[in-house]
Amino acid sequence: MTAQFTVLGIETSCDETAASVVRGYPPGPGTLLSNIVATQMEAHRPFGGVVPEIAARAHIEVMDSVIAEALATAKISLNDIDAVAATSGPGLIGGVMVGLLSGKALALAAGKPLIAVNHLEAHALTARLSGGVAFPYLLLLVSGGHCQLVAVEGVGLYRVLGSTIDDAIGEAFDKTAKLLGLPYPGGPEIEAAAAKGDPKRFPLPRPMVGREGADFSFSGLKTAVRQSAITAGELDTQARYDLAAAFQLAVLDIVEDRVTAAMQQFRTKFGRPNEKGRIVAAGGVAANGPLRRLLERMAERENFGLVLPPGPLCTDNAAMVAWAGLERLALGLTDPLNAAPKARWPLESLRENLDSYPNNGNRPVAGGTAS
Repeated sequence: MTAQFTVLGIETSCDETAASVVRGYPPGPGTLLSNIVATQMEAHRPFGGVVPEIAARAHIEVMDSVIAEALATAKISLNDIDAVAATSGPGLIGGVMVGLLSGKALALAAGKPLIAVNHLEAHALTARLSGGVAFPYLLLLVSGGHCQLVAVEGVGLYRVLGSTIDDAIGEAFDKTAKLLGLPYPGGPEIEAAAAKGDPKRFPLPRPMVGREGADFSFSGLKTAVRQSAITAGELDTQARYDLAAAFQLAVLDIVEDRVTAAMQQFRTKFGRPNEKGRIVAAGGVAANGPLRRLLERMAERENFGLVLPPGPLCTDNAAMVAWAGLERLALGLTDPLNAAPKARWPLESLRENLDSYPNNGNRPVAGGTAS
């Protein structure tokens, strides 16, 4: 039996300060020994969104205690871990710097390898942590800052089939909620309000539906919601519910069309006769109930196996960072202590970066898993 790795993960790319200890070996599933998340929601709620300066200061204030709690909950010390994994981007640069510097300090002090993790790759590999999913699979990554459809071929091997040309889906939820006078964060509030509304009262557009490819667009939908609110005049409670329902239904229709197109692309590239494809959803918006039910119906219709990680592993967390670090550690892909934080770091660039690792003889092979 292959020896397992134990990895400490640190996540600070946005407004969650998180640390986790994960144990296992690819392709998973792994074991969560701890998963600690300190939220900043109340600090940002008055502003209706994340304020980068407030987020960075809050990370500094709680980083040490969150890491200490993660180790204590896991009942291990730094000497017991095999590596430290920290988000190195993409994200709000101030927060990324706090977590990455903390990871570097711990790795140096304990004499352990550092793995600088791409936040998007951490989301992409979550289904292996929770369910041991084999490569390749189709990923729907939907969050406050990201909206992509990605063919996941292996660790570091990603092919973007579609992405948003303007706003991320989570941003559209948050801004629509703010427009309707609903609290931050907007996703859960829109979902709750939509459950009480009539989605047919307000006709809204479905940008990109029926277009070639699998790209998304949400800017026009947000504008249409605003214009509908202006035309309706002062919105009473029921009108807010109805507009929320109309917005959520429009989003679901867009997702259904775009994901169907990506499924066809994926099947053409990776499909085998009489074999199901696999689709994984990740990111904070993947916790949305109606979206999850839509994906269940689509998967059955299109002959895809659907993998939905547990809700707490869809939103930002350090367990996914620890697991991504563990996957890379198993392949010998560690990083120097001068690894730089990155505000932007496209998933597809990781394919090029594989050649820069000294141990690239262990690089992953498309469609394979670590052994």
